[in-house]
Amino acid sequence: METAIKKIQTSMPEGIDAALVISPVARQYLTGFPSEDGWVAITRDDAVFFEDSRYIEAAEAQVTSCRCVLQGKIYEQLCEFFGAAGAKRVAIESGFVTLAGFENLKAKLPGFELTGEFLTDAISSMRRIKTREQVEMMTTAQRVAEKALDHILGFIKPGVTEKQVQLELDFYMLSHGAEALSFETIAVSGANTSKPHGVPSGKKIEKGDFVTLDFGATFNGWHSDMTRTVAVGSVSEKQREVYNIVLAAQRAGLSALTAGISGRDADKAARDVIENAGYGKYFGHGTGHGVGLEIHESPSSSPASTDVFDAGVVVTVEPGIYIPGEFGVRIEDMAVVCRDGCIDLTEASRELIIL
Repeated sequence: METAIKKIQTSMPEGIDAALVISPVARQYLTGFPSEDGWVAITRDDAVFFEDSRYIEAAEAQVTSCRCVLQGKIYEQLCEFFGAAGAKRVAIESGFVTLAGFENLKAKLPGFELTGEFLTDAISSMRRIKTREQVEMMTTAQRVAEKALDHILGFIKPGVTEKQVQLELDFYMLSHGAEALSFETIAVSGANTSKPHGVPSGKKIEKGDFVTLDFGATFNGWHSDMTRTVAVGSVSEKQREVYNIVLAAQRAGLSALTAGISGRDADKAARDVIENAGYGKYFGHGTGHGVGLEIHESPSSSPASTDVFDAGVVVTVEPGIYIPGEFGVRIEDMAVVCRDGCIDLTEASRELIIL
C-alpha cells in the first residue's frame, strides 16, 4: 500500500522540488510516530525523519515509511539534504507556519525558495479519507469510551457532583486502554445541560436531572467522540419529548450520510426534524464534524458548510436541543461514510436511559 509520504512524492507538482513538514499532527500522520519535536523532509526520491535524542531510538523501531536520522544542527542537515537532491523550491505548511516562523525558515535555509503552495492542501486532503487501519484504531478508542460509559452509569446518582463524574469517567478511560483523552470531558447536569460545552462544576446531581456526557478516548493518536444524555430518577413529559425529538433528528442525520452528500444537506437532515418539532431556535451548533488525529477535522456538517463527504471520511452526528435555564439534550455517534450509506462506529444504546 502506498504510504502517505509516497503520496506526497507522487503528487508533488512541477516547480516544487521538496517539502518540509513540522506540525505535530502532520508529522505523526506521515510517520505514524507521535512526538513533541521533529522534522520530516521529503524530496521526490527520498524522505528523512529528523528526530532528537529523546525519541530517536523509539522512532527507529517504529517508523517504516522513511529513514530516521538523529537531529543535530537541524538547519545545516536540512540544507545538506535538500541540496544533495538538487532541490530549489521547498513547500512548507502554510496552514501551520506563522509569519515569524516563515521568516526564520527563510533566514535559516538560504539558497532555497520556500512556498506555501501544495503541502497543506495535500496533507489535509489525504487526512480526510481514513484507511481501514485508521478506522480500526478509532474504533478501538471508541470501545474504550463505551466501556467507560457502562461504568459511569453505575456511578451517577443523586448527591454526586458533576466534577466527580468527570474525574471518574476520565480515570476509567485512562486505566482501561486510553492513551489519552480526546478532549476535556463534559459532564453536566440539570440546568447546566442547556450549555452545549458546559464545564463540570461542584453542582450535585439531583433526582429529575438530565446528565449530559460528552467524551472520548485516543488510541495510537486516533480519537473517538460520543455524547449521551441520561436521566436520573425520573423525567418530565417535556424532557421525554425533547429527548425523543433529538433522537429522531440523530437517526435522520445518520440515515442521510452517504458519499456525495454535502455538509449542508447532512446538517439539514437532522435540523429539519428539530425545526419541524418547533425547537429550531434551540439548536445553534452544526450537526457534526470530522474526527481523526484531531478531534475536529474536515469535513463539517452545518448550514454554512461547503464540504462534500467522500467515502472514507469519519464524522460525528450530534444534534441537540438546549433550552436556557431548563435543560438540554445531545446525542452523538461517530460514523464512517460509505459509497452507499454509513457505518456507525458507536455501539452504545441511544434510547433514553433513566438511572
